[in-house]
Amino acid sequence: MSNPHDLLPRPRYGVDAPAFPALTGAVGVACCLAATRWRPSRRGRATTAAVGAAVLASTGVYVHTTLRGKLRFWERELDRIGLKGGEQLLDLGCGRGMVLIEAAKRLPKGRAHGVDLWTGDQSGNNPEATLANGAAAGVAGRVEVHTADMTELPFEDASFDVVTSAMAIHNIPSREARRSAVDEAMRVLRPGGQLVVVDLWWALKDYTAHLGQGTLRPLGPGYWYGGPWFAVTLFRVVKESAPTGEEPC
Repeated sequence: MSNPHDLLPRPRYGVDAPAFPALTGAVGVACCLAATRWRPSRRGRATTAAVGAAVLASTGVYVHTTLRGKLRFWERELDRIGLKGGEQLLDLGCGRGMVLIEAAKRLPKGRAHGVDLWTGDQSGNNPEATLANGAAAGVAGRVEVHTADMTELPFEDASFDVVTSAMAIHNIPSREARRSAVDEAMRVLRPGGQLVVVDLWWALKDYTAHLGQGTLRPLGPGYWYGGPWFAVTLFRVVKESAPTGEEPC
């Protein structure tokens, strides 16, 4: 007898930068096909086949990360944050809602807010898809999405207990604007709250230098976008509490 929950739609979070794995996959297949038809030398055929296999393997790592690896990581990380269930959480660049919805599952008395400009960096990226994923996960009443720029957040100071972001801030074109996004994240965070960002290592080094605080943790092959050349790192900072007798900023 089938389980009625099996008939419910499941959240679909899309593929990050879908053009990239499509391109690398096509290149890998082309190299492998060329190796079977190339006449000049056995060594040349072997080299071409090896290149094709390496590119296809890299594409496989990328697809695993974007479809499963990142979800496994965020399930564990959201548990580590230690949410009590009543917090207000903000996810920057929420896309189709993977982090947003996983957070909402842990907030029966709280709310998860997501902001995005809904660009094509993720397949099928739009607010309707995010809200549909929230409904499919059974947390529609705990999820709210906003069309907003990370560098100018439409929230009051100290509005959130936790701010998260997954592979989003590095897409902002300029260094100054990326730093503005990090500053905005800290502005809307309450004293004692946590900022947790997953991004490319070179971007996170700059955020850490800019804020002058926080810790970095490499996340390993389970969160590689193809290989170590696109290694991903976690940045965490706890906002300092206001000194006694002073109002929080």
